[in-house]
Amino acid sequence: MQQSPILIVDDEQAILHMLQTIVKKEGFTQIDTATNAEEAMELCRRKQYAIILLDVMLPGENGFEVCPKIRAISNATIFFLTARTTDLDKLSGFAVGADDYITKPFNPLEVVARMKAHLRIRQGHIPQQQPTLYEYGELVVNTSSAEVSLKGKKVMLQAQVYNILLFFCKHPNQVFSKSQIYERVWGEEYLGEDNTVMVHIRKLREQIEENPSSPNYIVTVRGLGYKFVPDKGLHENI
Repeated sequence: MQQSPILIVDDEQAILHMLQTIVKKEGFTQIDTATNAEEAMELCRRKQYAIILLDVMLPGENGFEVCPKIRAISNATIFFLTARTTDLDKLSGFAVGADDYITKPFNPLEVVARMKAHLRIRQGHIPQQQPTLYEYGELVVNTSSAEVSLKGKKVMLQAQVYNILLFFCKHPNQVFSKSQIYERVWGEEYLGEDNTVMVHIRKLREQIEENPSSPNYIVTVRGLGYKFVPDKGLHENI
């Protein structure tokens, strides 16, 4: 049985009931539901969730508006559920803190499959043979607590941004294309998701780089992809 707490937020009772039923059948036992942003925020203040399924078109405050508020107090993996399918909508979702974006109508079994894929990534943060602490100058990544600090201050990273940083920490000074990063971090086949990787790299730079436009740690290798250069960051921070 899955012991990872799940929160489902949707104002349509039929969708809430359907998702709750499917998720339970797949072995998830800790499931809470909310029908609006206020209820969702109250639950997130009281409990830490592994995954949040968040509808965009909520009454009152919508999903895009409440997502960054949830992100400020939770490191849950956040899935947007929405009928809005344009690239701009998807980029907006990633920009406000979502980790994945599922469009309606959706196959509930696909939703569960994506949930399990994200949980495998979260639970795979600490392989026994890997170090539990990466220190690069004033940047510190503690994998045992999944915490990142910069200049002694805690940095709140959404789950998938943290996963990218951890991936780079495990493979310093190696160049990875967008497709390689997507397949290794998201655990799914790459289908031209350039914007997804770019948005998350930008958010990571905004959190850990002194100047995101001229990064020290996550550098662009023109025509090839990205490379994590810890020594450069270390030297710049001395």
